[in-house]
Amino acid sequence: MNKSLQFEHPVENLTSPLQQSFTLPCGLTIPNRIAKAGMSEQLGDRHGSPTVELEQLYAAWARGGAGLFITGNVMVDHHYFVEPRNAVLESDRFLAAYKLWAKAVHAHGGKIIMQINHPGRVAVLPLLKRPVAPSAVGLDLPAMNIIRVPRAMTEAEILEQIQRFATTAALAVQAGFDGVQVHAAHGYLISQFLSPLANIRTDGWGGSPEKRRRLLIETVRAVRQAIGPNKALSVKLNSADFQKGGLSQQESMDIALALEAEGIDLLEISGGNYESPAQLGYTPGKQTERDAYFLDYAEQLRRQSKMPLMLTGGLRKVDVMNRIVSDGVVDLVGMARPFAMQPNLAKQLFAGQSVNEPPQIPAIGYKPVDAYLQLAWHAAQFRRISSGRDPKPLGGLIRTVLAFGPRMGFNILTQH
Repeated sequence: MNKSLQFEHPVENLTSPLQQSFTLPCGLTIPNRIAKAGMSEQLGDRHGSPTVELEQLYAAWARGGAGLFITGNVMVDHHYFVEPRNAVLESDRFLAAYKLWAKAVHAHGGKIIMQINHPGRVAVLPLLKRPVAPSAVGLDLPAMNIIRVPRAMTEAEILEQIQRFATTAALAVQAGFDGVQVHAAHGYLISQFLSPLANIRTDGWGGSPEKRRRLLIETVRAVRQAIGPNKALSVKLNSADFQKGGLSQQESMDIALALEAEGIDLLEISGGNYESPAQLGYTPGKQTERDAYFLDYAEQLRRQSKMPLMLTGGLRKVDVMNRIVSDGVVDLVGMARPFAMQPNLAKQLFAGQSVNEPPQIPAIGYKPVDAYLQLAWHAAQFRRISSGRDPKPLGGLIRTVLAFGPRMGFNILTQH
């Protein structure tokens, strides 16, 4: 029998496939099949330490009953931030705060994996410093391909970042996290190396599919060595970039199979990036109009792979979730944005009720800006949940901008 389809308890004793526990190859048992996928909480302090608010947010989510919690971006290098107030873990300086973050989930029976990341060319901070990337190719967005053209990394810098991922991973498990997730999706540094559009190198780190994925493979190997065989090693991978000339679905499939050969414990399937934010439902084509954005890819991969799979993006109907788990298409169902409005979401899904219809989030019709409005809108909900308040709609466009604009400006100016 397919190892990834084995269940801890007999199905007949449970009312929903989503309630079955699942054990990863490393030995970590997840209490059920619902995972909170990573979102950018922006609840670190100005130095990069997790805050009490971050602990309280995760405690509230953990009380809601999901089995696995994947954190938002934790930076491996304090020189480069995705957004201000990201958490950073590169030494034992903030280890006590990280231990409290992990305990906030463990106290309620959940498991927590730290998502570790480097932004590459999409770094927001520092504002006045050129970001780094595989090649000196800017984002294909108005102005960004002029004012934020990155500097191509040297080989020494590439090797340094591999070691930084490993260092952060080792510190994460030292702090009590159940494992780490290497973020190789959504247009961040490792995703940039995988993309033929962002990576035009002709040395050992680009020029062919094998060389483009070298950074990811070597990072995975270094992280595994750092955390050992008994902690979870996950990778978040784009099913495709949804850009002409970008990472294709077939090349992504080849990467996934290469990751299986490396012995990772869990592959999270997502898609898109800053230029084509498929993870938020924005793509040029029709693929993300179905109930689960990247289900076709998961189904194709499952036919070739026994690796544990987590699918994230667009999952809202409980019958779809139950079916793909019971059929063995995926092992975990990941959701992100719904947790911003429904901290107790897992209990509702266990009872057979689908995700609530989300509130209307203001938009201006320009996809990259609308994607950012979505992120900011959800971050405002995280702050409410962390302070013990219920989530609530913010109102129209002006109120939404006022809810995050001044705060974002202050955070940028005061980030250490």
